[in-house]
Amino acid sequence: MLKHEEIRFSNALKSVARNGEIKNYIQNSQELYPLFMRAAKRFVSGETRLDAINKAKELIAKDYLVSLEYIGENTTNADECHAAKEEFISLIHQLGANGIKSTISFDLSHIGMSVDRELALKNLKEMAQAAELYHLNLMISMEESEKTDRILDIYKEVASTYKNVGITIQVHLKRSLDDLNELFKYPGKIRIVKGAYQEPADLKIGRSEELNNRYLEFIRMGVEAEYPISIATHDEKLLEKVFEQGYLKHSNVELEMLDGVRPDLIKNAKNEGYKARVYVTYGTEWYLYLAHRIAEYPPNIYTAVSDIIAFETKTASY
Repeated sequence: MLKHEEIRFSNALKSVARNGEIKNYIQNSQELYPLFMRAAKRFVSGETRLDAINKAKELIAKDYLVSLEYIGENTTNADECHAAKEEFISLIHQLGANGIKSTISFDLSHIGMSVDRELALKNLKEMAQAAELYHLNLMISMEESEKTDRILDIYKEVASTYKNVGITIQVHLKRSLDDLNELFKYPGKIRIVKGAYQEPADLKIGRSEELNNRYLEFIRMGVEAEYPISIATHDEKLLEKVFEQGYLKHSNVELEMLDGVRPDLIKNAKNEGYKARVYVTYGTEWYLYLAHRIAEYPPNIYTAVSDIIAFETKTASY
């Protein structure tokens, strides 16, 4: 459980992360950009598709499962949404051509939802169809609560046709228990996360023992329904309970962690024989992603600062 000052720091960093002026200043600064990129390299494979594919190959060779994401969200220009979709299509074809089995993760707001529902729906269907050719799966990420209804609406329409599309659910939203029961009616995998976005107090359950128990309840429901689920958390105390209750022994359950956040935990799970998936990202929109990784696990600020001042690039050790 995060301490009070860590929670304050986490919330402050999330606010800074969404400040467009700060982001643009850093990404256009010849001095700051390379420094922050050193810190980002611990959590981001690189800026190109090849960086991500090479990282995926390394992890697969060590018996990990992988998810890949081309970073981006809240894209409000239709041409940029089209370009993002084309990048995902190219990623899918390159993975398929090389026989790399990976889940492709993304935000619907990256491929059109912030512009027009039909644009996002069209792009998602194209991606699902391409992935289906290679027996690859897509995973829709969850975003701010104000987008939840739109995300679920688009997911349900596509999932009715494409069984290779999954969805993420945020346990900290009070509405999510009802959403989970509804999602069991669809075939796609469900990724269970606590939820990283700042939300109004009346809509969420804060980080607490209650939230952890609720998270475990969502897992139990998925296991008993024999439904494919991905346990996506870096909370060590929560994972101890997951291991104790034997949830990862079920064939329909996997553990997923973000690249670089807690490689020691995912490595231990893999060595115990559990399905262990590493979430690998790439792209130039890494600033927001870096800020969220530090906000999610505040001690990462120490490694980020160390990476910056050491004048060398560090990556996670698996």
